Amino acid sequence: MTSLIVLLCIILITIVLVQIGKVYELANTIKGEQQVLRDNSKWNGWLSLGFLVIFLVGVFWSAWDYKNVMFGYGPHESASEHGKLLDGIFFVTLVLTGIVFVLTHIALFWFAYKYRYQEGRKAKFIPHDNRLEIWWTAIPAVVMTILVVRGLNAWNTVMADVKEGEDYMEIEATAQQFGWTLRYPGADGKIGTRDYKKTTGANTLGMDFTDPKSWDDFIPGQEFYLPIGKKVRVRILAKDVLHNFYLPQFRVKMDAVPGLPTYFVFTPTKTTADYRNELRKYPEYNEPFDPADPNGPKRWEKFDYELACAELCGKGHYSMRRVLKVVSQEEYDAWVKQQKSFYLSEMRGKAEDPNKDKVLDIEVRERAKEFGETIKKAVESTTATDKTLTLQYINFETGSATLTANSKYELDNLVSGLNAFPAISIEVAGHTDNVGDPAQNLSLSSSRAASVVKYLVDRGISTARLKPRGYGDTKPVAPNDTPENLAKNRRTEFTILN
Repeated sequence: MTSLIVLLCIILITIVLVQIGKVYELANTIKGEQQVLRDNSKWNGWLSLGFLVIFLVGVFWSAWDYKNVMFGYGPHESASEHGKLLDGIFFVTLVLTGIVFVLTHIALFWFAYKYRYQEGRKAKFIPHDNRLEIWWTAIPAVVMTILVVRGLNAWNTVMADVKEGEDYMEIEATAQQFGWTLRYPGADGKIGTRDYKKTTGANTLGMDFTDPKSWDDFIPGQEFYLPIGKKVRVRILAKDVLHNFYLPQFRVKMDAVPGLPTYFVFTPTKTTADYRNELRKYPEYNEPFDPADPNGPKRWEKFDYELACAELCGKGHYSMRRVLKVVSQEEYDAWVKQQKSFYLSEMRGKAEDPNKDKVLDIEVRERAKEFGETIKKAVESTTATDKTLTLQYINFETGSATLTANSKYELDNLVSGLNAFPAISIEVAGHTDNVGDPAQNLSLSSSRAASVVKYLVDRGISTARLKPRGYGDTKPVAPNDTPENLAKNRRTEFTILN
């Protein structure tokens, strides 16, 4: 029924418009063609003047009204060093083209009014004017030259790569439908190499784990951080279609092209908190973020820098959004410490790990640091149970007291710990599971404890500080019912005696 009523209304309006047209034609016939021409010319001239004024007022009013949501104006000044240069280029271009726009707009509609049809007026024919041609050729040429030279200077500055020896950090951004995978360097400050042939379901970036630089690289979650005042070089890649790495507040925009790595270099100059405080000064950003919750957080409180894709890369394009936090160097360092190496946490020891049988330098450093902190706490503790520590990374040949080659790293950490605390002495205890003869297990555990003591003595630790002892299977830490629990019971410990 509603559709029928709408259709009837449309038909009625059409009939009315047709009738108005017929009435207008009839009135023109009665008045005469000459009078109609004079009236139309007069009205068109005055309407042109009216449009001239209304349109210009609208242009300037809308520019003023929207200035606080436009980049480069109000609170949205650039948050990067190079952005100020780009904003300056846009401002100069806006002023020059704005002047031309206003003048040509006035001329167009003023001439439409001034030279409207009037009886007795004759048109003046000017076939050529050299002076006028020079003016409107020379002035645009000079203006364009200025803009082009300034633009080239800005391009060379903004698109310059980092220089050798320059202090900067590098991250990598890989785009795919529909998301960004960001990769940061670890403590070495270097991003590892990639090889697309190594791409798998687990190693989606094709990271080359034979390259030591890849071992400490980490991949952050939905939010990623950058420190203020630090030059950042972003490697930009794409897996499937054309994407675009876009950080609007930093004036960063670069295509991510499949098969063609690109980059962008910029330096953040405003933390997220700084930008929020700028927004806070403006009434429109003190409105509720959620209109349905007037007492909730304000718009400025919910602001975050965002990484977006500026290409229409498919139906899921919206989900390319990632949140960027710009923070102080101290906050950034604290965030980095919370991140875990992708290789060590996700790939280490698995089927695709090319270093399964090796102890890596990064692991040696991390284990040494961890061991140093652990033995220090044990020495300082007054609780007896805290004085016993398990040597987690030492192993023996099966059924033997011969140490494996990789055990030396853990034992070297113990040597360093004993040298750091020369007043302590320890008991080295060997333990086994309950598989086999108890007497043989006791003998094996004693031999293994003795092997550890011999290693320590050979590296300068006094025998007076060391007491080897085997416990066999008498002190299990877990039931001997599964392979995992059996492995827990096959252990070597040391206890701080004094």
